[in-house]
Amino acid sequence: MRLIEKNSNQITFTSDMDESIANSIRRYVNQIPILAIDEVEISKNDSPLYDETIAHRLGLIPIKSKDAKKSHSATIKFDGEGMVYSKSLKGVEPVYGEMPITFLKKGQEFEIKATTKEGIGEEHSKFSPGFMFYRNIFEITADKSLKEKMEKACGENKIKEKSDKISIVDDAKKSIVDLCLGIAKKEGKKAESAKTREIAITIESFGQISAEEIFKKSIAELEKDLKEVAKKSGK
Repeated sequence: MRLIEKNSNQITFTSDMDESIANSIRRYVNQIPILAIDEVEISKNDSPLYDETIAHRLGLIPIKSKDAKKSHSATIKFDGEGMVYSKSLKGVEPVYGEMPITFLKKGQEFEIKATTKEGIGEEHSKFSPGFMFYRNIFEITADKSLKEKMEKACGENKIKEKSDKISIVDDAKKSIVDLCLGIAKKEGKKAESAKTREIAITIESFGQISAEEIFKKSIAELEKDLKEVAKKSGK
């Protein structure tokens, strides 16, 4: 594996991995247990939004928790003028404090009680920790005379010289296959692309757990099911 890019909520890396395995890991992202607001009791709602809309918004607020299996209580009591944000939740810690819930005018009130539960993204999107996607990595071979133009357009990718040709591996943050082939076509030169054994994987977290944890836990959930299948089949 080789790291391409990493920031606070996203990681991109390359891996010599079969596409079927990558797709299985991707699908199991929604099997990772995650905490989210599940039940909402609204005692006061003078805002312009329906109770159902409020409950839906609360459910989609990513919640931090070291103990997802334990149910937590959350409350909001707001009687001021202005926007009610996720940071108004007491009893739980939202990942993002500035997520808008509703808006109140002067004299209006808003009061709710909520409880959390652990669930998986397959059950409801509010339990999803993030998402994963991948793409094939290609090697582009082109005429050596295109080197300068390719370097200018694809500076993040290393260009290697092979006799009268150049080789570029499409392993940076964005795919450059169409760009390189387009440059060659415009210049009337020949260029070819061939799929390599590697794929580029990107994982983005909604904040409940890190992108690295999503990858590891998705693999763990996949392994758990594979062991269960092997056990039932007697192997």
